[in-house]
Amino acid sequence: MIAAALPVAVVIALTGCTGGGGDEGSTAPRSRSSQSPSGDVTSGPASVWEQTVEWERCTVTTGAQCATVLAPLDWADPEGETIELALARVEATDSDQRIGSLVINPGGPGGSGKSYLGSILPRIGAEVRERFDIVGFDPRGVGDSSAVTCYKTTAERDAYYAATWPKTVEGLAESVDVVKPFADACAANTGPLLGHVDTISSAKDMDLLRALLGDEKLNFLGFSYGTFLGATYAELFPQNVGRMVLDGALDPSVSADLHEVEQAAGFEAALDAYLDDCLAGSYCPFSGTKAEALEEIHEALKEIQAKPIAIPDGDGRDLTAPLAINGIVVTLYDDLTWSLLTTALFDLLDEGDGSYLLWLSDLYLERSLGQYSSNQMEAFIAINCLDARLSADPAAVEKHARDLAAASPTIGEFWSYSEMQCEVWPYPQVGEPHPVSAPGAEPIIVIGTTGDPATPYQGALALAEQLESSVLITFEGEGHTAYGRSNDCVEGAVDRYLVDGTPPTQDLTC
Repeated sequence: MIAAALPVAVVIALTGCTGGGGDEGSTAPRSRSSQSPSGDVTSGPASVWEQTVEWERCTVTTGAQCATVLAPLDWADPEGETIELALARVEATDSDQRIGSLVINPGGPGGSGKSYLGSILPRIGAEVRERFDIVGFDPRGVGDSSAVTCYKTTAERDAYYAATWPKTVEGLAESVDVVKPFADACAANTGPLLGHVDTISSAKDMDLLRALLGDEKLNFLGFSYGTFLGATYAELFPQNVGRMVLDGALDPSVSADLHEVEQAAGFEAALDAYLDDCLAGSYCPFSGTKAEALEEIHEALKEIQAKPIAIPDGDGRDLTAPLAINGIVVTLYDDLTWSLLTTALFDLLDEGDGSYLLWLSDLYLERSLGQYSSNQMEAFIAINCLDARLSADPAAVEKHARDLAAASPTIGEFWSYSEMQCEVWPYPQVGEPHPVSAPGAEPIIVIGTTGDPATPYQGALALAEQLESSVLITFEGEGHTAYGRSNDCVEGAVDRYLVDGTPPTQDLTC
């Protein structure tokens, strides 16, 4: 299983940004368009392309309106069964100067754009908010849209996310005992939708949303996995690309195994940067060299792998190695959350207490108050298994494990030997990784952060090279993504582009 490019919404939660509540009520829908993906108004069933979006006040964030629209379950059969897509918007604050809608996606895959709306609004420039309706939607399979459902109880999900098996080729058979019941539950509780939550289908959904929102072209701000969704859209519908920003870019041409290795290396580099910062400060759980600090972390993880730590107030759960890795990784997405890792490591190394690491893992998994607040991880697995898979050939599995360990001595071991997750999946892979060029598309801004652990900088370089109309913005800094968390150089360039339609005249380094 490919490691998660965590939705930006979770990073924002860690750094303390939240959205407020809204009031109830209703509003008349804006004008709409029935233009189909091909530009043909007669293409596709009227029930999809000619539906009216009925907006109602909702509590996603202050001033938000929510709606549900229908999309084909299978875009190859557009007149067949339909699914629901949930969306939310906050209208432009200057309706006289309104340009259109700006659709957002927070990443994942599996992140809810609807719930992300309140988190992203304070990070968007004031003039952009004046000129655009900001629209978040839950992609198919996610959140309030027709959703992937696997295990229905908290206890079942807890056991699955905490599960371990031997990190050997022989251990793959044991892993099947864990992952096959999960896959079977996904199939039984989700139904045919499980075979249609791929990114290509979601990109086609976005063109439907563009039309229903009344926009001739799609204006889009995608983070992390959202860059893959946006690039896929640009490949399918280059003539419908409006003002598109892809921040924390993924390389769509990279195989699943190489992507996972690059990401493991990215997190190892982030851990290295964290230790440099920690050891240079006055409050750090380590007193020796960086190599000695890493060895302490490695030994602690090995001990947890051999014997999970009992958590007295953990709802009967133990801190297993996968959960401990979650707790470490989630803090490495943003240098503003490094202090949380320091606290967790103090507790773990000095007291043998894994409670704080378990709490951090729960944030990663969106678990609180004894239950999961979203289906993010189930959707993440389902979408990845349709988009790209790791080879389960024993020789390939062993090579991948060696590559992961070489790229990340701390994390790589714990991400290896997970190939059977998608091998036993009840639906086949839909596409193959390949480069995208989107010839004829309007200028697209691609953003990469040099110290991004989840979507390493080389992904932005590669995507910018592939897209014919791209302009690359490089943020020299740490953390996952740049817009809304970096500096005036990045944000000023993006805001000017969104408002005026004018990108930087050449690649920009900030």
